[in-house]
Amino acid sequence: MGGSKRYAVFMGVAVLCTAGPVLARQLPAGPETPKITLGEAISRSNRVQPRVIQANGTILNAAARLRAASGAFLPNLNLNASGSNTFSEGARVDNATGELLTSGTTNQSIGTSISSSVDLFAGFRRTGEKRAANANQDAAEAGLSDALFQNQLTTTNAFFDVLAAQELLRVREASVRRAEEQLKVAVAKLQAGRGIRPDSLRSLVTLGNTQLQQLNAIAALATAEANLGRLVGENGPVGAVDDSTLYRTLPSVETAALRTEAVANSPTVKAAEAQAGASRAAITVAKAAYFPTLTLSGSANLDGSRSQDYTLLKRRSFQLQMSWPIFNRFQREQSVANANVNADNAEATAAEARRQVYASLTAALAALETARLRIGITQTSVAAAQEDLRVQQDRYRLGASTIVDLLTSQEALNQAEVDAVTARFDYVRAKAQISALIGRTL
Repeated sequence: MGGSKRYAVFMGVAVLCTAGPVLARQLPAGPETPKITLGEAISRSNRVQPRVIQANGTILNAAARLRAASGAFLPNLNLNASGSNTFSEGARVDNATGELLTSGTTNQSIGTSISSSVDLFAGFRRTGEKRAANANQDAAEAGLSDALFQNQLTTTNAFFDVLAAQELLRVREASVRRAEEQLKVAVAKLQAGRGIRPDSLRSLVTLGNTQLQQLNAIAALATAEANLGRLVGENGPVGAVDDSTLYRTLPSVETAALRTEAVANSPTVKAAEAQAGASRAAITVAKAAYFPTLTLSGSANLDGSRSQDYTLLKRRSFQLQMSWPIFNRFQREQSVANANVNADNAEATAAEARRQVYASLTAALAALETARLRIGITQTSVAAAQEDLRVQQDRYRLGASTIVDLLTSQEALNQAEVDAVTARFDYVRAKAQISALIGRTL
């Protein structure tokens, strides 16, 4: 009996030692982690993520290109002014005024001119460039929409990672509390002479395992918060504000309608199709080199010199010029071939984007339905496991069941709670994936 008492004292000390680190973790260790809502996370992420910033920059470049393509239909305008001081050792003609200068004379002259030119016909090049610029702008806008939805998906998943880690940490903390209570019961039975040492040892091992799982959950939460902070532009961890509306289940999903909508409205598909349109328009630009160009230009000059008391002389000129490259060593053929290849590649990319969206949506819909069914099953499993553990605890206290039965029931409850959390967050992640594919929030 003396050995049993010493063993019971040892077990009591073990309980205090193993519980110490968990209690210490619950004490404040530093400033509280700031928390944000899902909407705030997405908004802040859109302002700092390079993919979204690059997509916005692409829109600015596309707008500038469209402005330049439209400006090609307008005439250009140049204004020049000059002044000169000349000394002549021999007789010569003044280039500015056209007068004959004798030897050994100096003269100052001034002049100004304005000139303009416009392409009357450019072989449909300007029309093709403007159409390509419009298509590029459409592609840039579709690319921004795709970038926003993809960034929203990434941020949403990171946000849910934090919430899931918080839930799993609470589950692990509850399992530690149950293991601590079970160890106390085993030690109490041993002290009362109604228990055996292996029961206490098994309970101690179970407590250690649950504490290790709790430490892993703490590390997972810290990692998730750090990743969320990075996505929203913070140099430290950022927490997530839970919201019951995030877990709203859909009453029914029209899979056929969603597939049609995804292929028609998916930001990824729209971006690929717009890029294909821009590539097709580039073919017209390349073929413009086969046509002649017709340019009208004109200028007006005012010139004067000191020898003529700076009387300004007017000169005007107009010119109509046609240029038609008959043969340029197959450079045009190469440009057209390159444009056709780029268009074929863009068309293939757009077709693959449609197939990829269709396949991804099928997988996401299957994951959504599976997660929905798992939510109901896991909730039932948790309720059943809680009742089974309660019964096993009562039976163990009365000596009607073994510690193995009790620990098995306890582990079943732990796993059921983890499965319930996993199922719930698998469902919301599947919803987020579908939203990114169809281009709207479900």
